[in-house]
Amino acid sequence: MNEQEFRELSAGHALGALSPDDERAFAAARAGNPEWSQIADHDAETAAALGAQLPAVAPPAMLRDQILGAIAQAPQAPPASRGTRATVRPSTPDAARPHATARPDSTPVPGAPDEDDREEALDAAYTRRRKWQRGMFALVASVAVLSMIALGTSSLIQALSTPAEVTALQQIESAPDASQASTTFAGGVATVHWSEALGKTVLVAEGLPKLEEGREFELWFVRGETPLPAGTFSSRTGTGVALFGEQMQPGDLVAVTIEDAGGSPTGLPTTDPILAIETA
Repeated sequence: MNEQEFRELSAGHALGALSPDDERAFAAARAGNPEWSQIADHDAETAAALGAQLPAVAPPAMLRDQILGAIAQAPQAPPASRGTRATVRPSTPDAARPHATARPDSTPVPGAPDEDDREEALDAAYTRRRKWQRGMFALVASVAVLSMIALGTSSLIQALSTPAEVTALQQIESAPDASQASTTFAGGVATVHWSEALGKTVLVAEGLPKLEEGREFELWFVRGETPLPAGTFSSRTGTGVALFGEQMQPGDLVAVTIEDAGGSPTGLPTTDPILAIETA
């Protein structure tokens, strides 16, 4: 099994749509190729996220017709299946058959396939059937996805790819207790947004200075006289949106310094703040 075939099985496994044979093939391939596990994990997480966030919506009446129509237009599977054998019946002696001419059993029938040819034909038919089944699954899944988009669920896919800090900012702005405070600094402006009910804080800044190699911006809550590290971020364009990794307390001062990548090794600022915002 190659990686593309595993991806097809992984998608079906995440949706619970594999046959028992395909489920066993999926498990064996995953066990034999540990590097493919991340594919399966990603598919499972995506399916779980979709299931958790998708609202209950009655499927449109046309969906069934679309799927049935797609099935009707797809190539039909060959009648032969792996492991199928003709039923063995007792042979009637040639002499007992009317007008039959006796023929030695060892004489091959001209043009008749031998056992190896039959095995190869069965294997080929089995392979074609498996490919047809997987192709049919992909086709039906595509119809379902198109129907979901028609229902407006494309916004869900977009939400899954939205950065956490942007999602948090949207949540804060929609919260009843949304608050913000702004300040200007050399060359730019910064605004901190927060919601006590959500326990989230986001900084939006424009005009940030260019960082040297191996340096990052570090967020701080200054509580009284004590600076508390709250995460790091970087910016190539001078604009940054950063989600604080700690919860802000009423009256905290928000500050940003430039530190080594990963944050100050001492847990305390090593440079003067490039900006500071009072929230009280």
